[in-house]
Amino acid sequence: MIKTCTKCLMPNTRPRVVFNEEGVCNACINAEEKKQIDWDARKAEFENMLSKYRNKDAAYDCLVPWSGGKDSSMVAYKLKYEFGLNPLLVTTSPLISNSVGEHNREEMRRAGFDSIFIRSNQKVARYLSRRFFIERGNPKAAWDAAVTAATVRTAVAHKIPVMFFAEHGESEYGGRVLSEDHKRERDVAEFLEHLVGDDPLNWEDEQVTERDLHWYLYPDMDDIRKVGVRQFYFGYFFNWSIYENYQFMSDVIDFQLAEGGRTDGTFTNYDSLDDKIDDIYYYMQYIKFGFGRAVRDASRLIQLGVIDRKQALEYAHKYDGEFPSKYIDENLEYLGLSLDEFNDVVDKHRNLEIWDKVNGEWKLKFEIA
Repeated sequence: MIKTCTKCLMPNTRPRVVFNEEGVCNACINAEEKKQIDWDARKAEFENMLSKYRNKDAAYDCLVPWSGGKDSSMVAYKLKYEFGLNPLLVTTSPLISNSVGEHNREEMRRAGFDSIFIRSNQKVARYLSRRFFIERGNPKAAWDAAVTAATVRTAVAHKIPVMFFAEHGESEYGGRVLSEDHKRERDVAEFLEHLVGDDPLNWEDEQVTERDLHWYLYPDMDDIRKVGVRQFYFGYFFNWSIYENYQFMSDVIDFQLAEGGRTDGTFTNYDSLDDKIDDIYYYMQYIKFGFGRAVRDASRLIQLGVIDRKQALEYAHKYDGEFPSKYIDENLEYLGLSLDEFNDVVDKHRNLEIWDKVNGEWKLKFEIA
């Protein structure tokens, strides 16, 4: 039976989400539990930990996996200007870059940061994006692996023993928490189980060799142990808010927002701005699970107390599932597909437990309410 969280809008079709007996999802439960956390104590724990990693003899104290978006930029900015560290910012290139992302990254460099931009073999990147869009309905499956693997590889290469990711998505937004320690720190288990879903070595085929997969493969554990690389979530130590992160970055740099006032499929203009293929990624979420970007964004803002459920429903009914038309031509060219071929792949990934075809048109069997 399809049901929607009684507090936010998230349906139980979301992978790994859990509802309690009152019909409340675990993301909303987590949001309530966070109100009981002693954040001053968490900050003290964070500052005590930093004493181990300040290194005047090295160029960088830490590494931040960095898209140039509001969340990773906030982490980097506070590490440097509030806590006195010198972070190296490492970007795994978007699949299809846009001017907003490029502008925001350059603004951060001007604000006083070094960065490395990893643009891997584009023949391989495009092949994997097309392959996984067709096979899994996810054009960013390989990119998801590289965000962790490539940045950990860079930490090992530069002998940087600590990394700070933004937030732990499984606990913040409703998912399966492998352990209490995983709310604080990322490891190879989470990389394989949640971030990728399999071992990238399985991607070898007649087109792609192990050498081609360098940036997608997690480094050798012996190499990680030699440097002592650890991967913490900044959001474990501080009360995480995507909305406050956006406001913070708008105050400290010229942080550009989505062109046209919002992104396709939602009402927000400040989230996931740097990759033109993101609109397809979120549209496929709607196709596979019955909720799109507007439900995702609205649910998070309900949990943060920024909007109420009534307003959230208005946004969801207006924008959720909107076809990603803005960049569709560039996306089709990147994936090497015609519009008809694209739509065929989309329909292949429709979950028939939640979709019906009525008079030649696809309709969801349930409504977010």
